[in-house]
Amino acid sequence: MGKFKLYNVDLKNLTPGIHEFEYLLENKFFVDIDGDQVQKGKVKVNLTVKRSSMMFEMNFQIEGVVMVPCDRCLDDMEIPIDTHNRLVVKFGKEYAEESDEVVVIPEDEGAINLAWFLYEFIALAIPMKHVHAPGKCNKAMSSKLKKHTARSTEDGDEEYEDDSVEEDIAIDDDVPVATDPRWDGLKGLLENDNN
Repeated sequence: MGKFKLYNVDLKNLTPGIHEFEYLLENKFFVDIDGDQVQKGKVKVNLTVKRSSMMFEMNFQIEGVVMVPCDRCLDDMEIPIDTHNRLVVKFGKEYAEESDEVVVIPEDEGAINLAWFLYEFIALAIPMKHVHAPGKCNKAMSSKLKKHTARSTEDGDEEYEDDSVEEDIAIDDDVPVATDPRWDGLKGLLENDNN
């Protein structure tokens, strides 16, 4: 954790009251942490630590921009980040995560490294789906995607636009196809509902 020494907060030596910290997370932070969600970005973190006799309440205000690959064309795209997170830290005998927001750290160490928490807060703020705005995707990749995409036809079959594969498959409609009897029972229920 030598790379992340900057993100150590010495809780043992904090006086009771409110303390503020600021961090700027740039590309080096994301590369060093080696998470699978984000590799680039510029994010500002404002941290407020409120110490009481038994615990430390940490409030994080995180704002900035991260770069993630577009789900459709795989080019990098900017995702704005604006999130507020809370973490409660208590002293105990050994490290433990009591819940998503409560962490116990060894009292003899008296410090917590926030690097991975910061990364997780950012990763959780990224939407599940990240796709460029219409017309902004990589044109070459979009055309290849369209070429290999399955489309439904009017009769419910799927049709592929891939011209590179041409197969002639003869289907004989008079030959019965073996089906699983359990599915036949379910089809019967569906047919009864439609009547």
